[in-house]
Amino acid sequence: MAKRGGKAPLAKEEKRKLTKENLQRLAGAFRFMLPYKGLFILGLIALALSSLLLLAFPRLSGELLDVATGKGKYFGNINHVVVALLGILLVQSVFSFVRVYTFAIVSERGMADLRKAVYEKVVWLPMSFFDSRRVGELMSRITADVGTLQETFTTSLAELLRQVLTLLFGIGIIFYLAPSLAGFMLLTFPVLVIAALIFGKYIRKLSKKTQDKLADANVVVEESLQSIFIVKAFTNELFEINRYGRALKEVVSVAIQSARYRGIFISFIVFALFGGIVAVGWYGATLVQSGALSVGELFAFVFYTSFIGFSIAGLGEIFTQVQRSIGASERVLEILYHQDEAEPEAGKLNLNGAISFENVSFAYPSRKDYQVLEDLNFTISAGEKVALVGQSGSGKSTIINLLMRFYQIQQGMIRVDGQDVNDFNLTAYRHNLGVVPQEVILFGGSIRENIRYGRPDATDEQVREAARKANALEFIEGFPEQFETLVGERGVKLSGGQRQRIAIARAILKDPVILILDEATSSLDAHSEVLVQEALEKLMEGRTTIIIAHRLSTIKKVDRIFVIQQGKLAEMGSHAELTRLNNGIYSNLLKLQLQ
Repeated sequence: MAKRGGKAPLAKEEKRKLTKENLQRLAGAFRFMLPYKGLFILGLIALALSSLLLLAFPRLSGELLDVATGKGKYFGNINHVVVALLGILLVQSVFSFVRVYTFAIVSERGMADLRKAVYEKVVWLPMSFFDSRRVGELMSRITADVGTLQETFTTSLAELLRQVLTLLFGIGIIFYLAPSLAGFMLLTFPVLVIAALIFGKYIRKLSKKTQDKLADANVVVEESLQSIFIVKAFTNELFEINRYGRALKEVVSVAIQSARYRGIFISFIVFALFGGIVAVGWYGATLVQSGALSVGELFAFVFYTSFIGFSIAGLGEIFTQVQRSIGASERVLEILYHQDEAEPEAGKLNLNGAISFENVSFAYPSRKDYQVLEDLNFTISAGEKVALVGQSGSGKSTIINLLMRFYQIQQGMIRVDGQDVNDFNLTAYRHNLGVVPQEVILFGGSIRENIRYGRPDATDEQVREAARKANALEFIEGFPEQFETLVGERGVKLSGGQRQRIAIARAILKDPVILILDEATSSLDAHSEVLVQEALEKLMEGRTTIIIAHRLSTIKKVDRIFVIQQGKLAEMGSHAELTRLNNGIYSNLLKLQLQ
């Protein structure tokens, strides 16, 4: 548990090597920019022109000094040089604006398309996908990973191109200005690069180790605060404080070790960098003294050198960002390429509601070694009301999951109206099924919006009539804002009975042929239970109804009861028939509950 909790935060920052395969993955996310390629190309042109114009600035700055000393090559007047400098800055600013604006439009629209595509894909993915993934992980894909890609396409990509252009043209210009001085300067580069690679790799390892240790320490805090009742009940406050203290000592130890090497590295870089500047200054001064180089050219050379240095420094950060983006694109594309169950609705499907399970065997994809249903057979007539009874884990909910086509069965067949359910269009098929769950999930909008979720095109009058049939109209109209009352996140502003009746109204509005009730009254008080039970009886009229029953007293009026044991149909009959069976599973369960 601790390890999983400790590593999770680092997954977002996971980096990938810049291999051909990984860059192709990044290009896979880049396809969402293609609809806006015209603007993107315009931005690239503006980027190139902006970068090249800016490279003229150091040369003209040097020309300003040369003109002042009477050795100007291109201008004879200081004012002319200043006007040229201001003109370059003005035009460069226009190109910079065009580059930033066009890149922002392309990335915002492209990433919005990507977010929508990921969300659309997630919504259409089968239930088996969600069995092995947490909601927080999927939220991270849509927010953090797409955000990383957006940062790359908005800033890092533009910066990469700009720094590469600056580096290439800058090196070309300094070799044109002073070939010998440029060659002398570049001799210092290999020392710095090799040192940066050696130290940088080791420091990154220590930095990652620090993050791991800090994450482990955070897990201690998270676990102890989540279980604060147990901590206090067992008087283990000091134990937890000591445990956290030991974890923090490890963090400090690794962090100090990292700081030691980072300090050595920075000191070396500063010494080598400024030593290189002193060496270049010395050699440049001798060239000026000998007349091989003018003061303005030396000034321009130093200016270009700083441009090149900033470009090299910037490329390191961009390189890291591109590595992160490859990891992010890999995780996003994994979702986009996953097999989904999307089947756009193909017309209306009118069913009668006759159901049959024929030799159905099933194991969940995440637990293939555990058979939940085994050779299950039963039939339900259209309009019949049946209850599924059995101990927890017997397979009752699995039967519903398979009927809803949340999972594919491995063996056997499920038929509705005599036809294999897999032959129906999935969306059209599910339109014929309605569910009232035990734990009602409401969305954070208004009561009207939650009821209308059963049929988005329903009129206000139809919504009101559904609320009336669900015994919900009285309490809804008791609120000051009535149907516009906000229910809060997951319906927290409503009581359990009110939430259940909203869910029933939602099901009534959907008007399903097959109704599934997951013991909708099990957690209600007596008064709310009476109101909800009345609403359920109205809802069940004329529909094939399957009730998952936990309290056996609520299913006495159903047509038949199916007793499920270890994935098989163990008993079947009405309440009266099953209670007459001596030592029957149902009769024993009933006796236990009565006791």
